[in-house]
Amino acid sequence: MQIDFPSNSVMVSGFAQLPKGTTLYEKYKVVGVVFVVDLNTSQIVDATFTFVADLTNKFLVSLVKGYYLNQGIDPLLAEVRKRCQLPSLGAVIQAIRSCYDRYVESFGN
Repeated sequence: MQIDFPSNSVMVSGFAQLPKGTTLYEKYKVVGVVFVVDLNTSQIVDATFTFVADLTNKFLVSLVKGYYLNQGIDPLLAEVRKRCQLPSLGAVIQAIRSCYDRYVESFGN
């Protein structure tokens, strides 16, 4: 299966430690997020999260895909907080923020 991305797209990632004492921490230690961003528009055109459960990954991707990073990260984080109740939510938020920070540092806003 071939996926075509905009010619001016970039890939950025962010990671955060999972909460100690959770099953995910014992097995994986960190959660990661990868965004593919169109530099012309700053839109997240695709994403993935390093979760074992496919449904968790799909739901989180549905929240971030289509978001324009030039709006800042706070509105996106607020939406994730509002719609997700996970033991690892803090780590997910931190991984998204880390990914956004890497994008801004590397490509501007």
